[in-house]
Amino acid sequence: MAVLKAFKGIRPVREHVAEIASRPYDVLNRAEAATEAAGNPLSFLHVIKPEIDLPETTDEHTPEVYAKGNAAFRKMLADGVFFTDECEKLYIYAQTMDKRTQYGIVGCASVDDYLNNVIRKHELTRPDKEEDRRNHIRTSKLNYEPVFFTYPSVAEIDAIVEKQTATVPEYDFTAEDGIGHRFWVIDHQPTIDRLIDLFAAVPYTYVADGHHRTAAAAGVGLERRHAAPNHTGKEEYNFFLAVHFPDRQLKIFDYNRVVKDLNGYSESDFLAALSRSFKVECKGTAEYRPSAPHEFGMYLGGKWYALKALPGTYNDNDPIGCLDVTVLTDWVLAPLLNITDLRHSKRIDFVGGIRGLNELRRKVDSGEMAAAFALYPVSMKQLIDIADSGNIMPPKTTWFEPKLRSGLVIHNIDD
Repeated sequence: MAVLKAFKGIRPVREHVAEIASRPYDVLNRAEAATEAAGNPLSFLHVIKPEIDLPETTDEHTPEVYAKGNAAFRKMLADGVFFTDECEKLYIYAQTMDKRTQYGIVGCASVDDYLNNVIRKHELTRPDKEEDRRNHIRTSKLNYEPVFFTYPSVAEIDAIVEKQTATVPEYDFTAEDGIGHRFWVIDHQPTIDRLIDLFAAVPYTYVADGHHRTAAAAGVGLERRHAAPNHTGKEEYNFFLAVHFPDRQLKIFDYNRVVKDLNGYSESDFLAALSRSFKVECKGTAEYRPSAPHEFGMYLGGKWYALKALPGTYNDNDPIGCLDVTVLTDWVLAPLLNITDLRHSKRIDFVGGIRGLNELRRKVDSGEMAAAFALYPVSMKQLIDIADSGNIMPPKTTWFEPKLRSGLVIHNIDD
């Protein structure tokens, strides 16, 4: 059963929270982060992307980078920009985007739950990216950024959250992208205890976004255990920062594909080859967004096409075989375009659905790409079915929005 643990959050003072809160480390490259943090010494990007404050030639994985991020945070703490709550608490974090609000409970998850598969995963992780996040934790002794979890909705948890969020929030601001962020502190001990008990009856939680941060936090926790002769299991390094959202509130966006070439096919021959596995219908210049599973939009040669997968190209009884990313790979990318390694091929790229179909059109019209494929979003049920079955989703399958803002609360693993 799932562990939810209260902790002494390290938080920004209210008057600076909007300046501090930043997008997470993994949605910005160095140049984008530098631009976003320019002129704002309080941006949390100075902590989680500290390479922006070092020469451009600096390798972002050197000890100097991790030390720079730690120094930036320690200065803000010393300057009184951050403070530490006096006792262990839980928190609620709400995000509003396009009139849709999702409410997450902020608390610590358990390293043991990760090791015992109570926390379930659906993506593979890369060792180099895991090590990068581990080095930040090793250097700072902090979980700077929470991971994004989901869990099967529980009516009583929902009711507690609704009651708590009827009060005035501790933080309330709208970021530059128009997404609203509100944050409440739960300091009523009976309420904290009840939420912990309710989570103890939740059989599994699921990593929605943040597989590398989750793996890194668990890895550092194990290192600390092995180095502690008097380890009890109750130390803070046995836990890590997470925001837990009920599954019914979350929205998964489409994660689309663009390819650099047609592998020697002419446009007409490529369309003919596609017709063996799909019903192909030209939609002209009007953008075509798929409206159901096993339908695809394709932009090629200035025109949009609807592709409807024919029977036999998918298996709705197989948690992997039913995914449209699998259908596209098995019947288009691999056999026609000879793109078989989605993780490493330089002939394919991925575009989050939040950027819109116009971004697919732009990439093709500019000549950067030869064709674009718009996919129908994966459902929460598909994600959970795959995680429960022990399978792994193909690369770049899910895109969650809104992203968690970093810098709203931090967990000290040495506390």
